[in-house]
Formats: sequence, structure tokens, C-alpha cells
Amino acid sequence: MPKRKTRAKPIPDAEIRATTPLNTASPIVPDLAKPAKAAFFNRELSWLAFERRVLEHAQNEKNPLLERVKFLAIVSSNLDEFFEIRVAGLIQQVDAELAEPSIDGLGAREQLRRIHSVVASLVEDQYRCWHEQLLPALAEESIFIKTAKELSAAELSWVRNYFHEQVYPVLTPLALDQSHPFPQLGNKTLNVVVSLDNPETPEAENAVALLPVPRILPRLVAIDPTGTGPQRFIFLTEVIKLCADELFPGYKIRGAHAFRVTRNSDLYIDEEEAENLLKKIEEELRNLRRGAAVRLEIEDGVEEPIFSKLCEHLDLSHEYVFRLNGPINLLRVMSLSEIQRPDLKYTPFTPVNCSPLKEPERIFDTLRQHDVMLHHPYDAFTPVVDFVEQAARDPQVFAIKQTLYRTSGDSPIVRSLIEASRNGKQVTALVELKARFDEANNIQWARQLEEAGVHVVYGLVGHKTHCKCSLVVRHEGKGMRRYVHLGTGNYNPRTARLYTDLSYFTAREEITSDAANLFNSLTGLSRSPEFEQLLVAPFNLHRRIQELIQRETDNAEAGRPARIMCQMNSLVDRETINNLYTASQAGVQIDLIVRGICCLVPGVRGLSENISVRSIVGRFLEHARAFYFLNDGGGDPRIFLGSADWMPRNFFRRIEVLFPVLDPELRQWVSQELFGIELQDNEDARILHSNGAYLPVERTPSTPSFSAQHYFIATSGQRLRGNK
Repeated sequence: MPKRKTRAKPIPDAEIRATTPLNTASPIVPDLAKPAKAAFFNRELSWLAFERRVLEHAQNEKNPLLERVKFLAIVSSNLDEFFEIRVAGLIQQVDAELAEPSIDGLGAREQLRRIHSVVASLVEDQYRCWHEQLLPALAEESIFIKTAKELSAAELSWVRNYFHEQVYPVLTPLALDQSHPFPQLGNKTLNVVVSLDNPETPEAENAVALLPVPRILPRLVAIDPTGTGPQRFIFLTEVIKLCADELFPGYKIRGAHAFRVTRNSDLYIDEEEAENLLKKIEEELRNLRRGAAVRLEIEDGVEEPIFSKLCEHLDLSHEYVFRLNGPINLLRVMSLSEIQRPDLKYTPFTPVNCSPLKEPERIFDTLRQHDVMLHHPYDAFTPVVDFVEQAARDPQVFAIKQTLYRTSGDSPIVRSLIEASRNGKQVTALVELKARFDEANNIQWARQLEEAGVHVVYGLVGHKTHCKCSLVVRHEGKGMRRYVHLGTGNYNPRTARLYTDLSYFTAREEITSDAANLFNSLTGLSRSPEFEQLLVAPFNLHRRIQELIQRETDNAEAGRPARIMCQMNSLVDRETINNLYTASQAGVQIDLIVRGICCLVPGVRGLSENISVRSIVGRFLEHARAFYFLNDGGGDPRIFLGSADWMPRNFFRRIEVLFPVLDPELRQWVSQELFGIELQDNEDARILHSNGAYLPVERTPSTPSFSAQHYFIATSGQRLRGNK
């Protein structure tokens, strides 16, 4: 890292032809025999293709064993969110008989059919990986995951004692009969359904009971953890099923099976009708536990009458039910990563703090001289925290304005804002209460900030505040000077060690004045604010991106060099994709690094043959958004970083910011180092083909393997050694 760190013409809908891969293993190949203006991959199936790439890392024996277990757990976590939000939304569309098709032309019912096919295959491979690859590999390393039948006499005795001491006191059996109605099952809560025989009335219908498992109990139990020898674990459901007879004296256990229900978890809030947004969101969070069921996961072998009763109660058809041959919710195997076996994990990596901002007390002096960029997690997040902490304590700082979308449980940023307010500074925090699955945390921070005297606002009605911006106003000489941090990632020190992101610090007036205008627009009233340098959604971001693409198209048509390089999480917006197709047809070379969803179809002759798309899935989550436009004939290339993916929600329903990189040295680093290195990756990268398949980068036997993330880890170490 260096020390410094006219809208294009859309293609008419009538000319759009939809193409969609059926699943990641056997996609539908677009029929390109007929002339066509555009083609699109389905958003939901593209998302599932990303999950397939994550699963590949669990299956890859080159990865350390406990890291493979983590990747398997991540797949489960991501599928939970997919059903809670995306599948739930499609089911609502079907129920409401909405005919709005997806970008590829598929209706909601057909999307659900294809999703079921893909997810069924994905889940089957997920459990095959667990049983056939990971469990045997763990056993070879003396880490055993035991079933009740596999316990030795000593282990059985320990497990029964554990049940009596830790589990039995917090279990509450719930009978299911005429006098005991079916209980409300919370979202993603673990339950065991038990079938019982009464020996005195064997001819009577079997009794049925539920055992809701409290969330406080660990799902994976270490057997005799103080003992020596191999490490042994058993799933909590195995313990409960083994000892269930003690909860039903006088009955005989016919069968016991674990299950859980996934429910619709999207918030329904009319902000214009909500007098107090914070209280309304709290109310909705309580309601989420009772949202409509969208998935049932249950252990295979459950009796058909019980299975039918569950489905009937949940109002679920069988395509939303997954009978699993293994533990319910593989996210819980994530706890295995806490085992102290460095030989089974990635080599430890500590982000380096050797940037020009490594001395907190000189941060503002440094930024008056030049801009600074950090590349996380290779560069430590510490200077970002120091920037706010120094502002809170510096007597010359008069005001701090900060956006908060997602932050850590014990946020040093929030603590600094509270300290600044108590020190008499004017502090404003834009807290996004609707950051999905972080709503409760953000409500807590909002209340703490308000109690400390911070002005807490929630941005524009109908728009999530997703931009990452921190503005400091400091009294210097006879006037005020502004300093700003802009980033691609959240103000969260924990995730900053796991996600690749970019931080940009500057005192340039042309950028800081735009940042001040941004905060004034969000806290005050402004229908159409103007920005000179920043691209801000929903005001000018979408229009400016189309203009930048159009400029490259015009240059290519005029015979001038033209190039676009972009890195983002998702590419969905129809107009942007159409304009990229037009640019490709004009001869613009376009290289896209899209980690997750990509609805653009690359490599199609006459349409997108000049577009390449790759996805990098590795040790760290690729989260940075960076955009390069060659701008030949117009001076230097235009380079932007920021918080926005190219999706309709980012362009039109969120407050997003892309900011220009103006420092020459940092511009060169982005174009040559960031893009240059990531486009060389042939280890973690997968190339998207026109048939929807993501395949490894082709290389000759003599071509060495190259990972961009490994490269950046190595160069961060070199910087640290050079600094010392």
C-alpha cells in the first residue's frame, strides 16, 4: 500500500430476452441462436450459485480442516437468511397473486420451483460433505462427533449426568392434545417432537409432545471437557433424545426427532405512518417470531402422522420441508472452530498498523498534508477508531457527524461519540434502525447515544442509510477545517478483520464540503441536493454511473481506448446491465469482479463478448466496492470507491455514497495493485460462463497458483518489516 493513502439509452423491454440457469450443476444455456439485445440470470439462482462456491471451500481438502467446517456453517447461515427474506418474499408474491416478473422474466411461482430444485441439491451436498468428508477427517485428527449409539459406558454416564444437571432443569415438555393446543414455535428455535406409547392402552393413538430447546444451551456439547485424550462432542438433540424418557414417566418413547421452523423475518414498516420509528421497529421485532413459516427442517425418519401434523399446523406444503440425515442447523458446528488446534486453521494473521496514521495524536496533521487509504483487513482498522476517538478528545474539534449501519457489540465508535457529546461537542449520529438482523443492536445504540446528548436521526423516509461516512469539524487558525473518513465497510472493528474493505481519509475541501452537504441533507430538509464530487444515492448515483459507462462507449465508438473495471458484491440493475452490454458491443473491455449475485450474462457473442465476470471467495469476505473508468480523452481515469452495489435498492432505496480517489499515488494503487492483483487470481477466483456455471480459472500445468488474498497478506507483512 502506498504511503498515501447524459444517461445511456436503455434497451426497450420488448427487446429483452430472459435466460436463467436452473441450478448451479445443470444450468439452462441461453438460446443465442436468435438475435437478442439482452439476457439476464435470475437473481435468486445467482445467489444460490454463490452458496455453491462457499460450499466448495468446505469440500476443498487444500483448506485447513477447521476452516472447512466454518465454510460449511456459513452456508447454513446464509441459507437461513435466504429463506427468511428472499423465499418469504416470493411466497408473499404468490399469495398476493402478483404478476411482477423477475429481471429474467420468471414469475414468483416458477422461481420457487427452481429454487426448491437447487436448494435440495445444495443441502444434499452439504450433508454429504459433513458425513463423508468432514466427520472422517475430524476423526483422523482425534476430534469425534458422537451419536448416542456410539457412546462408551463412561461417556454415556457423563452425558446422562450432564442432562440431569444442565438440560433437565430448563426443559419444559409440551403435550399436544385437545387440551394442549399447538404452541407458538419461534423463528429458527430448536425443538424435539416425541412420539409416546402408553403401555396401559396400547391400542390407543400415540401421544405426541414437544420439547422446545432453550437457546441458552450449547448445541454442541463437549463430552468430559476436563478429561485428557481425544476431543469428543455430541449434539444437544442427541442428548435430549437419549434421555427423553425421563421427561415422560410411565410412557414408552416410540421416536424422537429434532426440527426447526424458519419464518418470514422481513420488517413491515410504513415510516410515514410510524410516529416513533424506534418503538415501531421494536414492536415489529417482537412480531417476527410469529412470522409466516417458510421452511421446516426435520430429522429423517419421523412418523408420517406427526410430520403431517407439523406441516398442517405450519401451513407449509412439502416443497418447503427438508428431511435431513444429520444434525439440524449445521451453523452450530461453527463452535468447532474454537478448538485450540492451530495446525487445523489458517496461519494466524494480524492486520498491520504502519500507515501514516499510526500515531493517533498526529492524525489531523497528517491529513492536512495528504490523503490516506487503508486496505482492510490487511491494514488494521485502528486508525478509523483513532480518527473518531481523537476527534472526541481534541479540544479544537467542535462537531462530529457519523453514520452507523452495523457496528460491534461493544463499539469503540459509539463510545467515542458518547464521550465527545459529554465533552461538549456537537455530535450527530445517523443510526440505521432497519439494518437487517441488527435492528435490536442499533436500537440499543440509539438509546445510549440519545441519553448522552447525541442528536440521533434516522435519515430519509423510505431509505436506509447505508453509506459509511464520518465528518469532523475542527477549529484551526481563524476558521474551521473539515476532515472526513469514507469507507466501503461498516464501522465495526470485528468484521473489519474478516471483510476486505477500503478506507479513505481526506481533508480536501471539494470532498469534505460534499460530505457536509450530505449530512445536512439527511438531517434537515433537501429535496434535490447537489454534489460536486460525491455520487450519492438516491440523488445522482444511478445517473452518473450510466453517464460514465456511456462515456466509455462513446470513446470506443470513436476509436479511442476504453476500459471499465469494477468490483462489487452484486450486479442486478437492469439499466446498468443493458448499458454494459451496449458498451461491450462498442468494443469496451469490461472486467467485473462480482462476489455474489450477478444477473449479467458474460461472454455472449454480439452481446457481451468483451465482458468477463469473476467471483473471488476466500479466507476473507470480499466486500469492497471499487469502480474504474479509463476516461480516455477526458484526462485521468475516473476511480470511485464506496458503499453501493449496482442494484436497484442501492441506487434508489438507500443512502449510498461513492467517492472519487483524487490522490495520484492512491489512484495508481487502485488501478494497478487492487484490480491488477485480483484479476490475476487463479486459485480462489471462479469465472462466470454464459451458461451460468462458475468454473475455476484455466491455467497451464506450468502456471503457478496465485491467490490475491495470500498476496495482500504477504505484502502487508513486508510493509510492517520495512516500517520497522
